[in-house]
Amino acid sequence: MKIMIAYDGSRNAKLALAQTITMFRELNPQITLVAVAENPRDITSGNEDLFQEEVSELKQDLLEAQEVCEKEEVAVETLLLEGDARKMLLYAADNKVKPGMLVIARHSDEVDGGLIARSLSYFVDELDYMTFGKVSSFLARRVQCPLLILPSH
Repeated sequence: MKIMIAYDGSRNAKLALAQTITMFRELNPQITLVAVAENPRDITSGNEDLFQEEVSELKQDLLEAQEVCEKEEVAVETLLLEGDARKMLLYAADNKVKPGMLVIARHSDEVDGGLIARSLSYFVDELDYMTFGKVSSFLARRVQCPLLILPSH
């Protein structure tokens, strides 16, 4: 089974990789880890430096994830793209990798708090979805393969 994982090196992406290996090990998955470096909005030297730093970090994240797969004896490939994450992940899934399944981790930067914190987080998530959209909602409406969205922990 060919599985593409949207991978950004975050804690949630690492958990998604581990969960994917655990869930699909018996199917001898071939995992393709896809990372996307987002282009800066303008081409000032400061933004270019930040972009190159992001590319370097993503390369390192992919290398570490590749080592995890190899240690677990799971076939793995990596792909690093540049551009809008939503569009590049869609492009990779539909045109480059053509996986049997796309796995993404729900994005979360905050630590789970109490009921009030979760309620506020939910409100902000809904506002974010209405104004900007999210990678998962974008892909869910467009990708041509099954999509597994793993919750943040």
